[in-house]
Amino acid sequence: MKKFMDETFLLSTGTGEKLFHTYAKGMPIIDYHCHLSPQEIYENKSYNNITEIWLYGDHYKWRAMRANGISEKYITGDASDYEKFLAWAKTVPMAIGNPLYNWTHLELQRFFGVDEILNEKSAPEIWEKVNKQLRSNGYGARDFIRNSNVEVVCTTDDPVDSLQYHKWLQDEEEFDVKVLPGFRPDKGLEINRDGYIEWLKKLEEASERKINHYDDLLAALQSRIEFFHSVGGRVSDHALDTMMYEETTKEEAAGVFLKKMNGGDLSLEEEKKYKSYTLLFLAKQYSRLNWVMQFHIHALRNNNTKMFNTLGPDTGYDSMNDGQIAVPLCQLLDALDQEDALPKTILYSLNPKDNYVIASLIGSFQNGTIPGKIQFGTAWWFNDQKDGMLEQMKALANMGLLSRFIGMLTDSRSFLSYPRHEYFRRLICSLIGEWVENGEVPNDMELLGRIVEGICYNNAKEYFQF
Repeated sequence: MKKFMDETFLLSTGTGEKLFHTYAKGMPIIDYHCHLSPQEIYENKSYNNITEIWLYGDHYKWRAMRANGISEKYITGDASDYEKFLAWAKTVPMAIGNPLYNWTHLELQRFFGVDEILNEKSAPEIWEKVNKQLRSNGYGARDFIRNSNVEVVCTTDDPVDSLQYHKWLQDEEEFDVKVLPGFRPDKGLEINRDGYIEWLKKLEEASERKINHYDDLLAALQSRIEFFHSVGGRVSDHALDTMMYEETTKEEAAGVFLKKMNGGDLSLEEEKKYKSYTLLFLAKQYSRLNWVMQFHIHALRNNNTKMFNTLGPDTGYDSMNDGQIAVPLCQLLDALDQEDALPKTILYSLNPKDNYVIASLIGSFQNGTIPGKIQFGTAWWFNDQKDGMLEQMKALANMGLLSRFIGMLTDSRSFLSYPRHEYFRRLICSLIGEWVENGEVPNDMELLGRIVEGICYNNAKEYFQF
């Protein structure tokens, strides 16, 4: 019987152990997609207690606590931070098999030197031990990033953002981690959602131009892309909860936009045409500037109307969507490729049923000059766990080249999430180690070590060229 979460954690073979400890463990991190706050990084935010950094805004934990029968008072309500921590400590023992169980203990071990198992009995002592450290020097937001060996952080930013904190961070001499903006124009694509017209007014202010016609919108978006580029932005991201594509013309898209501006109701067909042309336009800008485009597909958001009205979005009431993606996604990529305007692209799906769809589809658009130009993105959100990660990597290996995979990202709002990279790295080393010891792959440590280092860091460094 192995000891709980010791040095061999998740490593099932001696070869896997060697790959992790010799090659993977010490590699830097390029966190090319996350939801960290650039303001909190700039201010080097400090924390009074573990609840502030661990439970505020963490809807992963909130879902588990609700499933354990914890009252909302102790999750998002007015209970004290200590009471909320005790509620989480009560939930942790019930979470075996959930990655939260391992992440919780990895974070306690790696950041605070706490090896005790968190439960109701140990909670008071762990509360005091961790909080004492948090209130001392060296436990601010920047410290957690720096101590995790992170080289680059790409945040998620609206086109109307001033990026002021990114610019200030670039002038910081004492913090050498690159904090770069990520262009997330979802509000400009979701023409049928509430708030679209209000967002356009913000875009007018940010771009310093009136938006009366579709050409004005495209010009404003282009100007914001170029502004992001000037501040170091090299990635975009799109939440495509439903994958749509419809062949259309600029004139048709402009007509849809004008109808919306005049207060008209849009049909699904009109929405598809507007989204398709606008997304094609954006992708061409990314290609021109050598950006990387990311599609996050198949989230089903805000499922619980009552709780959405109470708490708002991103509070733990989302799930997987299950629509069809193969045809519209292929049509979109093909339309860009026909004009030699397909940028480097990363495709993620929240539904693992899409694993082989995406793993096979990316092979249709590799161009032979950029290794892994079209990427199958790492297991995301609900798939960000042992089985989900392994299934994503196996699908990629079966259909393409796992060795060209750009690896893990945090996709998190928490500065304590970086041990998830260790979790991922242990799994990739375990998978390859099993192949070796089963005789499926030769025991060539020079080759395998180079592949592991590539997946952990080197491939992303070459791919993004930050």
